[in-house]
Amino acid sequence: MVPVIDLARRAERHRAQYHEAVDRVLTSGQVLLGPELAAFEREFAAYTGAAHCVAVSAGAAAIQLALVALGVRPGDEVLVPAFTAVPTASAVCAIGAVPVPVDVDEHTGALDQATAIAAIGPLTRAVIPVHLYGRPAPLPHELDLAIVEDAAQAHGALRRDGGHDGAHRHPSAATIYSFYPTKNLGGIGDGGAVVTDDDEMAALLRRLRVHGMSAQYVHTEVSQNFRMSELEASWLSLMLADLDAGNARRRTIASAYRDAAPELRWHADHPDHVYHLAVARVHGRDEFRGALAERDIATAVHYPLAITQQPAYKHLTRLPCPRAEAWAEECVSLPCFPELTDGEVSQVCDALAAVSAVHRPSSRS
Repeated sequence: MVPVIDLARRAERHRAQYHEAVDRVLTSGQVLLGPELAAFEREFAAYTGAAHCVAVSAGAAAIQLALVALGVRPGDEVLVPAFTAVPTASAVCAIGAVPVPVDVDEHTGALDQATAIAAIGPLTRAVIPVHLYGRPAPLPHELDLAIVEDAAQAHGALRRDGGHDGAHRHPSAATIYSFYPTKNLGGIGDGGAVVTDDDEMAALLRRLRVHGMSAQYVHTEVSQNFRMSELEASWLSLMLADLDAGNARRRTIASAYRDAAPELRWHADHPDHVYHLAVARVHGRDEFRGALAERDIATAVHYPLAITQQPAYKHLTRLPCPRAEAWAEECVSLPCFPELTDGEVSQVCDALAAVSAVHRPSSRS
């Protein structure tokens, strides 16, 4: 069976180097807020082109803290795409604010800006565009709201140097990343980061991740523990060196799939798409996945429910979100990770060609 992802292959490539890093951390006796974390923060800030990187315990924690740093308070409303991973919305709830689901674009799955305008109310303070599956989403600067970019799946996609299409990008005040193990830059546990050019925001975020502490046992903000460990940071530094090559491999794999089954409705391409996931949309998803499984191809679904359909969040629906719910009904994720062999990619391509020839894709547009 060709797996959707196999983290053991990634771990094996860096096993010896990581053992050295573990020995280094254990010998130092400093397992939190030490030199490994500082080094990774410098390296990732430089990689993203930002002035600061503040590493924290998880991607959802990064959203939560970024919203607090931007002044979002309990009772405020934050616009979120209705088609996204639940942590995008749960992080809003964690600070007592209210996530407002907004419908998405038919082709990209990104937040639809016209619908977002209609969802703005007197309590709306911020918006979280999601760079879904690794594809850069347009930023809604014209909404005149604080923007927190959810780049949990988009490591390497948000290029400030002009990117592959030459378009220079005007970043938001804060961009968050997740280092969940399956991500393009994945850790050995949970982790996340906020990158920003704002000096004051970075200083505030560094306090917020340690109980709001500005000096030893002096707490100037109310907060909790959101620290990243030295071991996690050391692993991420190792992975960062491979990120661009891994993203290039993902693009090659996704392109091969598209060529093998051009009639499928693939997630819209983009020159800087980093293909955290290679996703197509089909009617009769269960039958489609079953046909691939018969050919030894594993698949997954990211995500089977829109926020408007989640039992814990459906009461937050203000406006209908039919396109988000259609994405949830039809999306299928194919194997797409750098360690796939050429033989496995060919096996997936052959299966896609055979299955898509008899299993017609959705014709909706």
